[in-house]
Amino acid sequence: MSTEQVRAPQRPTVSRTQPEGVVTETPASPAVLQADDLHVYYGEFLAVKDVDLDVPPHEIVAMIGPSGCGKSTVLRCLNRMNDLIEGCRVTGAVRYHGIDLYQPAVNPVEVRRRIGMVFQKPNPFPKSIYENIVFGPRISGMPKAGFEELVETSLRKAALWDEVKDRLKSSALGLSGGQQQRLCIARAIASNPDVLLMDEPCSALDPIATGRIEDLMHELKADYTIVIVTHNMQQAARVSDKTAFFTVEVNPDSDRRTGVLVEYDDTEKIFSAPADQRTENYVTGRFG
Repeated sequence: MSTEQVRAPQRPTVSRTQPEGVVTETPASPAVLQADDLHVYYGEFLAVKDVDLDVPPHEIVAMIGPSGCGKSTVLRCLNRMNDLIEGCRVTGAVRYHGIDLYQPAVNPVEVRRRIGMVFQKPNPFPKSIYENIVFGPRISGMPKAGFEELVETSLRKAALWDEVKDRLKSSALGLSGGQQQRLCIARAIASNPDVLLMDEPCSALDPIATGRIEDLMHELKADYTIVIVTHNMQQAARVSDKTAFFTVEVNPDSDRRTGVLVEYDDTEKIFSAPADQRTENYVTGRFG
């Protein structure tokens, strides 16, 4: 994905090169990410259907719902991580600042740089703390002269600098679980993304580390747009501005389960006055 194919957030329009080489102007969208009529298949199996949502800039969007409802599947669609899963097929549209991310001219590697991801289990590389941060920028060709400032800036944004500044050359695997997850956030930040996707980033952490990650998310949304998948409804209520509730529909003939987006609205409304009875049943504990 070239800079001509993906709009920098501050620009009002973008020149997009189509596969045939025709350059067109795409109007700017108020949403950073948009999913329109999104369906996801694994082979012939329909895993998720009928997903429509807009992700506003500098807000935190939470995806909640029971296991198997497609939350993580949808999250991976937002930066084309599902491309790495054999047999996965996406229909509908996913747009980033108005650009269809699934058009042939778009480079998925560049998509993942601009839309970073933090996974459920902390996954630092078996390298030093310093090398974890500079890994992506080094591959992308960033001059080494900028590494020192980049490492400090990224670790400060992830609220980790004061804890590790005296051991940057030490193995990242020696950090606690909560520190490793913040390092993974810093590593994602180092590639200068616009959006951070977080797939249950606190599920493997204790309550104290979870609180630090939640505080960090509130701080980071000043600079980034964040989409988080969580099984913890209290967490969604605490950290998010908007919440999407997913559930499963069971095919009576095959017993296969398909995820569906039931409701997407301001978090306060989802938890206090949802429009759909299925949402109310879930958030009040009567289902799921």
